[in-house]
Amino acid sequence: MAPLVAKYAPAALVAALLVATALAFVYTEKLKLTLSPILGTKVDKVLSPVCDCETATAAISFRLRNRDRITVDVIDKNGDTVRTLIRNDPTPRGRTTLHWDGRAENGEVVPEGSYKPRVHLVGEHRTIVLPNPMRVDVTAPHIRLVSLSPRVLSPDGDGRNERITARYVIDEPAQALLYVNGIQRVRKRGQQQKGRIEWFGKVDGESLPPGVYRISLGSRDVAGNLGPRTREKKILIRYVALGRDRVETVAGARFAVLVLSDAVRVQWKLGKRTGTARPGTLKLRAPLQPGRYTLTVTANGFSDRAAVIVRAPKQ
Repeated sequence: MAPLVAKYAPAALVAALLVATALAFVYTEKLKLTLSPILGTKVDKVLSPVCDCETATAAISFRLRNRDRITVDVIDKNGDTVRTLIRNDPTPRGRTTLHWDGRAENGEVVPEGSYKPRVHLVGEHRTIVLPNPMRVDVTAPHIRLVSLSPRVLSPDGDGRNERITARYVIDEPAQALLYVNGIQRVRKRGQQQKGRIEWFGKVDGESLPPGVYRISLGSRDVAGNLGPRTREKKILIRYVALGRDRVETVAGARFAVLVLSDAVRVQWKLGKRTGTARPGTLKLRAPLQPGRYTLTVTANGFSDRAAVIVRAPKQ
């Protein structure tokens, strides 16, 4: 009898394996035909728990095909649970949205890396790991100012020196920001690590008054981390400027005033006399009557003034 059993044992083993394979195939095909209890998954791709911004949390949203009791965990790359968002919670059919703040059960920020939501459905007796990873990024980008020019800006609409251009390099893909006197004024689109950002000397469409302004750059990455600003560089907004604000001269004598402007020509007025000239050294003759006069020089609608004190000639 023993030899007979030994003879048919391999055949029986092969038959058992074929049956098991067939059953596994049937089960697999059945799973393929079974509608997933979860659909319409939407999960934010990146978050920074330390950014104090709208990307400080990640939204985890999905639809339940049927009402169920669910547990939603956040798991790491090893499949270990780092945070349980809800446990055995009665949830109606339809969309469910949860938020994860990038922190573990003990409240500490989890290490940087990728995490996934995992949903356990009690009624369905199924556990589904959503395929959407969430990347935790708490490292701020760093931007370097390569160049800034020109240093004299004249946003008066004549097409000359209307903007400054700052060239930069960032150590990771991030959005470049430009600050004026510590206030963000420009945000560049895109996440280019190398490029340029421009400012036209205006706020809310209005040209700023003449004066010295401080320019610095910053950056914000896709996770929302705001990097440190560069050291401030000074620029000058100037429309027209006179080399001195007080001139003392003698009646009828000639005098000169330096006029700084990027305009092609400027207009001047002294007493009842007017005229035009090129920027540079403006040479004029003092009025014949002693007194105090005002010299006004205008370029593209902007003016600067100097007091002209005219004295009588010495006898």
